[in-house]
Amino acid sequence: MFGGRILVRSKLYIMFFFITFSAITFLLCEDTRVPHYSLNYESLEKLQLVLEEPRFQKATQSALSHVPVEEEDDEEEEVDRGNQKPLVPPLNLTEKERIAWFQKRFHEFKIFKSSNLTRQFHARVLGLFSHECEAQFFMTWISPASSFGSREQLSLESLFKAHPQACLAILSRTLDSKQGFKILKPLIDRGFKVEAVTPDLPLLFQGTPAEEWLHDLIKGKKDPGEIPLPQNLSNLIRLVVLYKYGGIYIDTDFIILKSFKGLRNCIGAQSVNPVSKHWTTLNNAVLVFDKNHPLLLRFIEDFALNFNGNKWGQNGPYLVTRVVERVKEEDGLNLTVLPPMAFYPVDWTGIDRWFQKPKNSEESSWVKAKLIELRGETYGVHLWNKCSSELAIEKASVMAILILQHCLLCNNVYI
Repeated sequence: MFGGRILVRSKLYIMFFFITFSAITFLLCEDTRVPHYSLNYESLEKLQLVLEEPRFQKATQSALSHVPVEEEDDEEEEVDRGNQKPLVPPLNLTEKERIAWFQKRFHEFKIFKSSNLTRQFHARVLGLFSHECEAQFFMTWISPASSFGSREQLSLESLFKAHPQACLAILSRTLDSKQGFKILKPLIDRGFKVEAVTPDLPLLFQGTPAEEWLHDLIKGKKDPGEIPLPQNLSNLIRLVVLYKYGGIYIDTDFIILKSFKGLRNCIGAQSVNPVSKHWTTLNNAVLVFDKNHPLLLRFIEDFALNFNGNKWGQNGPYLVTRVVERVKEEDGLNLTVLPPMAFYPVDWTGIDRWFQKPKNSEESSWVKAKLIELRGETYGVHLWNKCSSELAIEKASVMAILILQHCLLCNNVYI
């Protein structure tokens, strides 16, 4: 009988242990929302992030209206892991084949999808800009959050170094995530007003010529082209967002040197005729426009009518160049074309020298002269990332000195 009691108690202890262990396991899985992970380092890191979220919200609620919580963690990982390859069609396809390829994979393109999160876009942008903003800045990021690196961070830092009270909306689905929030947090914690916002393209384009272009693309009436579609979407998004909200658009491969205060309705020339001194090419990497500016509407109309996804620059720099050239004689245009020194003091063909340390006294003198020159009428330097992303920033180079002068956190300068 005594042995029977021991056996019963043993069974009760085993049952109690099993129930307790199951409950703890269930709670851990529920709290972290990652039931398919074992309790390895990655799971613990996710658990810590979830547990710390309320503290993040408390620290940043004065600056931000939204702290991202993904609808599904799996979706965030899929967006980041995808590396945007599905948006790039295979080479050497015919127009008909590309359209068919796009139609077959359209469901994979998350940037075109509306959701509860994307439908908050307008309210979130207005919420960010409801703060006392020295200036309204926009950027786009249609790449994985993991590829938003130190160079892009330095661009953000230089923006807020020159405009401490500015508001920056980064239009990005991938950065509007826990991973993206972690990237922006060092700036948010210091009180800077920056937020990644997932755009809703059908709603954003509504009421503009971009609406019909998007409809035709989705319905297979437009050739998406061989050029990565994110590049052309960024060209269009910047035009529409400035038309609807007004402000300043700037690419993520810029180092801003001084405040844009006083700039209004302007665009920068990339090149000029050495004889006539008249601009020959404009660039859309920086755009400064009032809300509802008629020239922005002309840009959007040209994009929709003359879209060509197979020709680099057709829907970007060449677009703004041909439209301004076409309408420059019209009265009341209200546009200023700034000289190359404003935003493009170095061309993409010469950017590599700016990253190199001087090897002798003559090169040291050139660096000093270049830095003095930039203190004049230069607002920022376009880094031409496609050409310079693989270049190391060497000590004592023009780029290294510019970054040290205009960074805030100044981490990983020599990259």
